[in-house]
Parts: sequence; C-alpha cells; structure tokens
Amino acid sequence: MRKETILYVEGVTVSFDGFLALKELSFYMDYGELRAMIGPNGAGKSTMLDVICGKTRATKGRVIFGKNDTNITKMLEQDIVKAGIGRKFQNPSIFSNLTVFENFELSLRKKTKGVFYTLLTRKTAKDREKIYSVLETVGLVDKADVMAGSLSHGEKQRVEIGMVVAQDPELVLLDEPVAGMSVKETESTAELILSISKNHTVLVIDHDMDFIKSIAQKVTVLHDGMVLCEGTMDEVQKDERVIEKYLGREK
Repeated sequence: MRKETILYVEGVTVSFDGFLALKELSFYMDYGELRAMIGPNGAGKSTMLDVICGKTRATKGRVIFGKNDTNITKMLEQDIVKAGIGRKFQNPSIFSNLTVFENFELSLRKKTKGVFYTLLTRKTAKDREKIYSVLETVGLVDKADVMAGSLSHGEKQRVEIGMVVAQDPELVLLDEPVAGMSVKETESTAELILSISKNHTVLVIDHDMDFIKSIAQKVTVLHDGMVLCEGTMDEVQKDERVIEKYLGREK
C-alpha cells in the first residue's frame, strides 16, 4: 500500500519565450519522504522548485499539495508558504545586519504575520523556546547573538535552513544546500538534513554525488526538462541513460 502523497506535479510545462525549461514534467512525493533530485545544469531542477513555490507560473499542468489535494499552481508565493511549503534558495538569503537569533525571529511568524508584525511585536516565552529549539537543531546555539553577516558560508547556509524549519512547513525544499562547502561542512549538513527529515518531508537538489548518496532514500534524475529515471542511488548510478547523459563513464 502506497503512502499518502504530499506533492503531485502533473504534466508541468514551462516556456520562457519559446524555450521549454520543463516539458510535461510529472512526479510525486509521499509524506515523510526524503527525496533527492539530480541532473545536469539546465535540466530544469530550480525551475521546478520555482513552479512549486509560485515564483514561476506553469505554462501547462498543475501542482497539487497536501492532504486536501490543494491546487497551488496559481497561488501567490506567500500563500504557498502559509499552505506549508518552505524553500531554501541556492544562495543564502539572510539578514546580514541582524543576529542569528533575530533572523530566526523574523522567520518565525513569516508564515502567518509577516516581517513588520514580527518587528513590532514582543516575542513570547513560547517564541524564544521555539527559536532556541531551531538553533539547537541547526547547531548554532552558541552563535545566537552573532551578526549573521560575520558567519562562515556553511553557517549562513545553516541559518537559512533554520529559518525555513522555523516556519514549520510540511514540505521543505532545499536548493543546493552544500554548494561551496568544505567536506566537513557537507557531512555536518547531511546529518542536519537527516535530522530534519524525521519531522518534515524533504526534497533536496544538489550536484554533490557523495552528499546525495549519504542522505537520499529515493533519487529523481531530471534531463532536458523531463524525468529521466527514478530509483535508489545505486539503481540510478547503474542506469545507462544516467551514465550517458549526466554521470559520465569512467575511463
């Protein structure tokens, strides 16, 4: 018996002035799943996340989310966040002139109240408890009062992941979370994502195959705006189409 589906992308096409970035793309994810998505540059991975988040409109097709099978294809970005989808973008988009704690504070009520409400409202004991819980999750308790702009690249990535988690999304989308990281930072981030996946459904896009192998339960390979294949990492690595179009052959 298949688990309950949280996300269903059905026949999605995206055209940019005639260029098809996605071509009738279809795939689904189940609740509690940790999915990885790989593929060469230009395969359509980030465009797909943009469609799910409402940043880019599908030319054709639809995106269905949640237990109520809500069609979010034409919803506004902020309404999709409220519906329960949180995204970390490729480059950390944090508030450099605020402390790590303040970054999480801003994110905490973003789902329901917005930035200005958060700035003008005193935080409650429950808010502080929530923020410190997230700080502990991402391993930044000792950096709570540090200005976010002074953090290392890896720490900034963790701050943004924490800002997403603080919104309590059902589905967490992570776009290249270990890009530019050292081996040690990558291993630490892999552990963090595995921890997050215990309470959230997670979709990760990245090019680091060792990282993907360390976290993925199932892998979807995109190529030329379409799903090329899906399976375990071992199955995907042995697929002749993936070897030819993405991974390459050892010489």
